[in-house]
Amino acid sequence: MMTDRTIPVTEDELHAYVDKELPAERRGDVERWLITPWPADAERVESWRSMAEALHARYDAVSNEPVPPRLDLDQLDRRPRRWMLGAMAASVAAFALGGSVGWIAHGAASSPALLQNLAGDALDAHRLYVVEVRHPVEVPGNEKAHLQQWLTRRCGRIVQAPELETTGLKLVGGRLLPGPTGPASFLMYESTSGERFTVYATKIGIEAAEMRYTDQGNTAALSWAERGVSYVVAGGSDRTRLTQVARLVYDQSERTGG
Repeated sequence: MMTDRTIPVTEDELHAYVDKELPAERRGDVERWLITPWPADAERVESWRSMAEALHARYDAVSNEPVPPRLDLDQLDRRPRRWMLGAMAASVAAFALGGSVGWIAHGAASSPALLQNLAGDALDAHRLYVVEVRHPVEVPGNEKAHLQQWLTRRCGRIVQAPELETTGLKLVGGRLLPGPTGPASFLMYESTSGERFTVYATKIGIEAAEMRYTDQGNTAALSWAERGVSYVVAGGSDRTRLTQVARLVYDQSERTGG
């Protein structure tokens, strides 16, 4: 089939060109488009290529891992009952013991095993999606209002995307993931250098739990629970940087309840 070089190049084609997924018969048209009077497109393509290279350099070690079965959305209604029983037991313990609110230790009764499993789920999702250039999220950050409304409706709780600009992070967007007892919200943020952080949150049978640090090689997470919702902020292995981001998420979730 012959192509017409006068046909405007779409943004999807530019992404496909960077990802080396563009059909061969269209590649020459795109390359001619980029070297003629559209320098803005050439700059965008170069920035996407640089970002892709940075992400691959940082995350290639995990980019080919299979999708963990527990991140399959089809499992939302088929979670093992042991999760429910564990959550119920933890909730009873939390009610019995009570606790006070604070940054590192707030809420006396927590379930380390349940929270550790949640952190593991969140880190799996983080590693799975941070390597994506074209499709890291389901709803982009420029549709923030729609994203929050959709996740609020699906998760059965108020979901508000934290404002993380003071840490140099911009909202990429979000998606819906499975949680231990129902849907989980998953938000992704990115810096101008391509550094990415994610915020995973889901209802949990624990009223409150102290903050915990989980380290898995070149990724790490800080997780806690408040008002029956567990939060996991995942990012790189720089603990100081991770704490900076998690503190901001914590402060805003305390004010908004989301």
